[in-house]
Amino acid sequence: MKQEGLLEVRIGRIQLENPLILASGILGTNAEILCRLAKAGFAAVTTKSIGPYPNEGHPGPNVIEVPCGFINAIGLRNPGIDVFSEEIKKFKKICKKPLIVSIYANDTEGYGRVAKVAENSGADVIEVNVSCPHSKEKILNIGLDARLTAEVIEEVKKNVKRIPIFIKLPGNTNIPSFLDVAKSAIDSGIDGFVAINTLPAIAIDIEIGKPILGFKVGGLSGPAIKHVALRLVYELRKVTDLPIIGVGGITNYRDVLEFIAAGANAVQIGSAIGKYGTRIIRRILRDLIRYLEKEKRNITDYFCMIMKDN
Repeated sequence: MKQEGLLEVRIGRIQLENPLILASGILGTNAEILCRLAKAGFAAVTTKSIGPYPNEGHPGPNVIEVPCGFINAIGLRNPGIDVFSEEIKKFKKICKKPLIVSIYANDTEGYGRVAKVAENSGADVIEVNVSCPHSKEKILNIGLDARLTAEVIEEVKKNVKRIPIFIKLPGNTNIPSFLDVAKSAIDSGIDGFVAINTLPAIAIDIEIGKPILGFKVGGLSGPAIKHVALRLVYELRKVTDLPIIGVGGITNYRDVLEFIAAGANAVQIGSAIGKYGTRIIRRILRDLIRYLEKEKRNITDYFCMIMKDN
């Protein structure tokens, strides 16, 4: 598929052949599957969030489809960084595309350790998850607190020497608080942002009068959160020139261009894979190329488009 020039973007010092990145949480704990998704068209892939120790996650059911997306309460299920480091090494042997390793921990020092092992194993970018709405780990509310955010980023920065560090911001906050956390991350030396994480949600079965998910509450993703994510990317771009990866409800080429027009440098896609399978990646890329060729533009021509006349 022809992509040269039309679709190339940069996130910091990393060049991508197109703006599509696999989002964290989708099929991300196996090197072969990650590589298969990269070959399906993603320019880079993001792992599931990896912690310092194995985590079995929450009991099922832990993913349900709702009218405008999915609610999941998987609960950060992962094998732990010491085991997963071998998957990172394997991925780098079999795939040349950038690997973003999402990390979390139970305490500040844990974030530093997981980040260090991930970098030493071959990660190209660290994505710091501080905003999972269905986690038992209380520290994952740090994305709502500017001081705690700074502590985690500073600890990760002490342990990561060569690769960029991005932070994944929550969407369940007011705009002043959202920007306070973002500015705190900037002051702490963050290299870029991912916006936004899933939003807190619940689904109820009225026949039995109980929540459907095993963990009761979960994180809402998909088209239902797209316009929240767009607004927060737009607000974030006003206060920083750092790279922003937009995520939330992207299912077609117009969604991609909307995020880039709002200020994102690239986008992540997750729920659309669950809904439509990997064929959605090629469809979005094909439609992007057709549209850009018709308009005689490159994708970067749309960057921050909505701010150019303001």
